[in-house]
Amino acid sequence: MSTFIGDWQAIGVLLLAGVLPNGIWRVFGFLAGRRIDEGAEILVWVRAVATAIIGCVVMQILIMPPGALATMPTPVRFAAVVVGFLVYLLVKRSVLAGVIASELVLLGGKWWLG
Repeated sequence: MSTFIGDWQAIGVLLLAGVLPNGIWRVFGFLAGRRIDEGAEILVWVRAVATAIIGCVVMQILIMPPGALATMPTPVRFAAVVVGFLVYLLVKRSVLAGVIASELVLLGGKWWLG
């Protein structure tokens, strides 16, 4: 019985320390962001920096993959990115379709290379 109560205490601490503060800042950002013009130069710059950071993270994962992805050959990883991007463009810019296509290439490459 005490482990059950202990688990609930851990979940409570997680909610209070992790979820609640994060949610508060998200709501604050949403409320503050409604007043900002989408075409403002500062937002264009922020969007460009965020896109560059995402591009760098993707390249870092491709070149120096972490964990189980490191067992995949480099050409399979690059093929997954290319196929995922092409599917993303072909299916009306659907991120879900691009991710699923990339996963299928990775799984197929793993199966094919055994």
